Amino acid sequence: MALLIGRCRLGVTKSSPLVSVLRCQNGADSCKMAAAAGVGAQKFKKFHTSSIDLKKYSWLNYILGERTLKRFNDRSKIIVIDGNIAAGKTTLGQKLAKELGMYYFPEASLDYFDRQSGDGKRLDPKFTGNVSLERFYKDPKAEDGHSFRLQVVMYMIRYLTYCDAMNHLLTTGEGVILDRSVYSDFVFLEAITTAGLIRKQCYDYYQELKGISLWRVLPPHLVIYLDAPLDVVKKRIKERGIPYEQTIDDSYLESIDRAYTKQFLPEIGESSEILHYDWTNFGEIERVLEDIDMLKYEKSPWNDQDDVSLHHYRVFFNNKFHVVAKTIMAKYLPELTVGALEFDEIRQEYLELPGMRYQKGYNKEDGNLIFK
Repeated sequence: MALLIGRCRLGVTKSSPLVSVLRCQNGADSCKMAAAAGVGAQKFKKFHTSSIDLKKYSWLNYILGERTLKRFNDRSKIIVIDGNIAAGKTTLGQKLAKELGMYYFPEASLDYFDRQSGDGKRLDPKFTGNVSLERFYKDPKAEDGHSFRLQVVMYMIRYLTYCDAMNHLLTTGEGVILDRSVYSDFVFLEAITTAGLIRKQCYDYYQELKGISLWRVLPPHLVIYLDAPLDVVKKRIKERGIPYEQTIDDSYLESIDRAYTKQFLPEIGESSEILHYDWTNFGEIERVLEDIDMLKYEKSPWNDQDDVSLHHYRVFFNNKFHVVAKTIMAKYLPELTVGALEFDEIRQEYLELPGMRYQKGYNKEDGNLIFK
């Protein structure tokens, strides 16, 4: 897919599922937003409410007196649950969300764009990067560079999901819990690099991509890391029964675990609190809750924020085009790049799908347009 700006095509890549995020009008020099913030989250017990529309914040809101910090309280935090595949992140995250009255975001997945585009039905993979987890586990050494393309698409989705979560916190004051985040996405990059599935140029591309995107968000207040040995992880993978996961190689799981403990935890620990648990036999949620209540968050960069800086974050999050643009670089890589003609054909096919040609409410499928 590609990012089209005006009449110039920049970085026409297989990896960037922008066809499902941005709609470029025929003859226009601008791209329309297609995704609304906060999609994909599950609502649990409310801590407090807000009638504010996440999509409508702008500079005018701030000029008219709207402020962010007045909504915050002790539970206005971003908590991320991290750990290896099948470590138990989802179960703990959902339980904590209920107990703390926070908003739960499940792990980012490839259906992110399906949920936010048109009628919400599953899109053809060619519109969303042409990748799948099933194909990755079945053929990790695919000659078309699928493994790295999947990595880049997942980074984009995790980045968008994290921005959605941060926007929810800033807009409502309600804390959020995420199942993994964009900050730990690189553990999968390290795993496929160790396995020899990508070239050095791909690795460097990813690192540069992180550099142009992560500075636009704030790290989580807290990371809860669930540690489980390889035999336990393999047992849980088998028990949950997802077919394509049954062929995961032991070395891949070991590389993920190593990247977590040797790189991720030391790095994220510089700005976020860490609670590290042995999750071999799972654990008691009461202990986790007690530990959370003891935290002071003294080193968090969130402590340096004020209403002005948080206002700028909200303006950024409410322009999905700008958010997506932070996950795209106009660089040639055979694993990612397709020709402009091929992209144009895919784009035209995408625009013919129901509700895709114009913004929501302006397509013929949306009903009466007389008063638009």
